[in-house]
Amino acid sequence: MTVETIPAWQSLVGGALIGTGAAALRLFNGEIAGISGIVDSILHRTAGDQAWRVAFVAGLLLPVAVLGSGPVNWQARPAALAVAGILVGYGTRLGSGCTSGHGVCGIANLSLRSLTATVTFVGVAAITVAVCRWLGGQ
Repeated sequence: MTVETIPAWQSLVGGALIGTGAAALRLFNGEIAGISGIVDSILHRTAGDQAWRVAFVAGLLLPVAVLGSGPVNWQARPAALAVAGILVGYGTRLGSGCTSGHGVCGIANLSLRSLTATVTFVGVAAITVAVCRWLGGQ
């Protein structure tokens, strides 16, 4: 099983685009770009302006819909991916936010809570990768 590496320039461009989008949303709309909270507000029809939320999520999905994501080589079965998705959803609820809200916006706002959450996200991800590689014999 091989894992392709992503060129550094793509990661830098992607990070810059995420930061620019988060900054623009804060500057022009006064909102934090916490994706899990935005999607939750759309799904539960929270009172308030839904148009910007729908537009923001569409802006996240549109480039992939138009340009595609390139070749995808899933490393797990669909059932495992579904379980992983449920666990991520549970984790964002438990952590009161996701990596975009805490890692990008919260740390930029010097939030100790967001720093703690982000360190936890990264630490658990590193442990998960280590355990999966150990179990998979890599």
